[in-house]
Amino acid sequence: MTAGDEGIGTKQNVPLPEQPTGFEGPFTTRQLLRLDEAMRLADQSTGLVFSIYVGGLDEPSREHAKKLHGELSDPARSVLIAVSPNDRVLEIITGATARKRLPDRTCKLAALSMVASFGGGDLTGGLVSGLAQLADHAGRA
Repeated sequence: MTAGDEGIGTKQNVPLPEQPTGFEGPFTTRQLLRLDEAMRLADQSTGLVFSIYVGGLDEPSREHAKKLHGELSDPARSVLIAVSPNDRVLEIITGATARKRLPDRTCKLAALSMVASFGGGDLTGGLVSGLAQLADHAGRA
């Protein structure tokens, strides 16, 4: 696996460290790579821009998630999945362009699927599954 054009990579038979040095978050390196790949595939297959935020959300959580979404580079084409595990909150925010292809009903179904995985202790799997569902529904641009 090679990172960018720098030619730096890891051999497939060398195990990755569980977490990067100085990183304290809910994901291992492998989980971060899995999430990155899922977002990249969703972006490429739909022409939309998918982002994930995992962390605390101020109250009201929906307004905080909307603020985060507005700070993205292309909010109109963006879909933000914001999760606050400690508060048990999940918000999916779609921009104007993305909303045409991902109506509320679709986002609610993806959210239900993610919440089921989260309840089973699988934050990464829930996010990957939710991304795939949203991308499948959005289809190609």
